[in-house]
Amino acid sequence: MLQDVVTTLFGDPFAVMNTIGLVAFALVGASKAIREEFDVLGVTIVGLSMAFAGGATRDLLVTRVPLALQSPAEITLGLLGVGLAVALNLVLSAPETHPATLVSDAIGLAAFATTGAIVAAAAGVSAFGIVAIATINAVGGGAVADVLLDRAPFILFEDFYASCAVLGGTAYWAADALGATGSTAATVCVAITVGTRLTAVTYDWELPTVADEGRLGE
Repeated sequence: MLQDVVTTLFGDPFAVMNTIGLVAFALVGASKAIREEFDVLGVTIVGLSMAFAGGATRDLLVTRVPLALQSPAEITLGLLGVGLAVALNLVLSAPETHPATLVSDAIGLAAFATTGAIVAAAAGVSAFGIVAIATINAVGGGAVADVLLDRAPFILFEDFYASCAVLGGTAYWAADALGATGSTAATVCVAITVGTRLTAVTYDWELPTVADEGRLGE
């Protein structure tokens, strides 16, 4: 298992982004469950679901066994994120809204958008496929976590969130199509996704709703 962890931490761009995404999203998901006063098992399940659901869906779309079922290192990293969430809850009054958690969420979003794009490009799917799988990888876990928390997935009705992954996935495809190396394309995807997400949080960006458009026409 130690060898798996070392390979994950210091391997290729996919491995690095996957490591970051697993820890970051497990932390965010567990923090949400702690806020809802779930028990220890519930916190762990929500944290791991947010960390793994998007990646498992990605792997199924490209017809391969989900990585979470292949290596104990994956679960170890997810549990590390859950542990960090518990630790933050002991020292912070509202860890789910703390800047550290918000930044972790943005980093996790970018990391998983990138891993999704890398896997999709390697599978030889279309440009739409690359962007779609990058987005699913990035936001799928959060949607599952929200369902477990008994609420509608927030990516469907508020905030500028999934759009950041769409932009990041598009940027990866464009860089790859222009002949950039895998590392360069991954860096571009991360920069675009993190940059737009943190800007959206700072300036309260939101997509317009159909109801808003209807009221403007009255």
